[in-house]
Amino acid sequence: MPLNLRTSARAIILDDDDRVLLCRFIPPHPAVPNGAHAVWAAPGGGVEPGEDGPSALRRELREETGLVTTVDPPHVWHQVIVGADHPPGLDGIVNDYFLVRATHFEPRGEFTDDQLAADEHLDAFRWWRLAEIIDYTGPDLFSPRDLATPLTALLTSGIPAAPVTLGR
Repeated sequence: MPLNLRTSARAIILDDDDRVLLCRFIPPHPAVPNGAHAVWAAPGGGVEPGEDGPSALRRELREETGLVTTVDPPHVWHQVIVGADHPPGLDGIVNDYFLVRATHFEPRGEFTDDQLAADEHLDAFRWWRLAEIIDYTGPDLFSPRDLATPLTALLTSGIPAAPVTLGR
C-alpha cells in the first residue's frame, strides 16, 4: 500500500544579515509531531494538485508572508519524514526547500493573523540568527531538528550542486 505523504515547498528566506525567517507552527499542523509543543519551520506549505514546487512556494510565500518573488529559487534541501507521529491520515511529509534572498521585511501576507492561526496553525514569525538557533534551549522544536547544521553549510559553502538530503 502506498504511503500518504504530504508534499510541501518551503523557503529558506535569508535577509541581508543572513537571518532566517521561520514560522512557529502549533498542533495539529503536520510539521508538529504528536506530543510536541510547537515547531519552528521555514515558511511554505502544501503543493496543490497541478502545481510544481516553485509555483506552490510563490503562492505560499505571498499568502503567509507577503513576499512576492517571480524567479524560481534554487532547490537546496530535500527531506522525507515517515513516522507514526503525524496527524491522522498522513504517513509522513516531504519537504523541498528553496533558497530565497530578500531584504529584511515584516511578514504580512494575504491571510490575517486569525486565518493563519485557524487554517495554517501558524502563530508567529521570527527572524533568527544562526547563533540563536544553535544556542536555543526552549521547549519548541525546529524542522529539521538539526536546522543549524544544514543552515551553517548553506551559509558557508553556498548553494549545493544538488539538493542536500536532510534527516528528521
